[in-house]
Amino acid sequence: MPTLEARLRLPLAGLSPATTSFSGSTPKPGSLSFALRPPSASLSSSSSAPAAAALPIVVVGSANADIYVEVDRLPLVGETVAARAGRSLAGGKGANQAACGGRLAAGPTYLVARVGDDANGRLLEGALADAGGVRLDRVARAPGAPSGHAVVMLMPGGQNSIIIVGGANMEGWAAGVGSDDLYLIRRAGVLLLQREIPDWVNVQVAQAAKGAGVPVILDAGGMDAPVPGELLSLVDIFSPNETELARLTGMPTETFEQISRAAGACHKMGVKEVLVKLGSQGSALFIEGEEPIRQPIIPATEVVDTTGAGDTFTSAFAVALVEGKPKKECMRFAAAAASLCVQVKGAIPSMPDRKSVMDLLESVQPPFILNNGSHGQIRRIQ
Repeated sequence: MPTLEARLRLPLAGLSPATTSFSGSTPKPGSLSFALRPPSASLSSSSSAPAAAALPIVVVGSANADIYVEVDRLPLVGETVAARAGRSLAGGKGANQAACGGRLAAGPTYLVARVGDDANGRLLEGALADAGGVRLDRVARAPGAPSGHAVVMLMPGGQNSIIIVGGANMEGWAAGVGSDDLYLIRRAGVLLLQREIPDWVNVQVAQAAKGAGVPVILDAGGMDAPVPGELLSLVDIFSPNETELARLTGMPTETFEQISRAAGACHKMGVKEVLVKLGSQGSALFIEGEEPIRQPIIPATEVVDTTGAGDTFTSAFAVALVEGKPKKECMRFAAAAASLCVQVKGAIPSMPDRKSVMDLLESVQPPFILNNGSHGQIRRIQ
């Protein structure tokens, strides 16, 4: 099975652009032409355009219409509170990650998803098209199922609470994953998954990726249920936040030592790499048998809305990974993207572009990274 580095040098043949279809059909592909360029050595290049092999990023996941309500506090049981403002925006973990990849990646980013044949579905299609860089050929309308949606309660300081209604994300896969979708996945640079679609769908596409040597990254966000062992066995990088890590392992995650032990429990479940998002405390990558790689946050000028920040981090990490960057640089790139994300309201509207991320990285001073490329002192999580 070829490594990621080897895959970046393999020619892609026999692929062609898929025909756009929102009817649920899967047209037969011919030849998708992805330009191949040698991977760059560093993210610190003065150019904002990456010199990387343009293998596609494929996201299989959810697309939701997010109903935002801005409140001073959450209501108590039986209580009604007035919102300061409200609006509907496109979101969903799959759509968020695809939008981020579309803005940051050198090659194409595809979203494989299901939406309803309704107003929210059209909202999602339009928002993703407007986001730029996302191929929607594999977004299909599911007959008889409404588009997924979420209620996002946004509080002062940018924190939020979210309630999700699955809709087509959960009900729209009755016909299974199309052969053309699997064909695309096998030729990807990386496959991004989350848990707002059925686990069996994630298993099927992860099996296709694994068999072709395509790295699989699973974001733990989504359903509040244990991750099936069959799915974990197919994952190369598992990415929870500290709350999800605690829930899935049944272990405390209040200190870095506790987080390390919980990550070790994931290693015993068969996952070699665990990328933990720690909110204001940054992030940490636990690779089995190695010392953890720790990355502090790159502070935002103002935290407006944290919705989509985790998706931005995961997707930006994947973009840098496909470009052949060392894991430390992948995390630094992801931290910069997440810092920009939290400064704008809404998930997809807040996704940064490549130039903005590169400009921020160039402006960052120690202790985040030293001139010789080694990491500076990182604040411990207490």
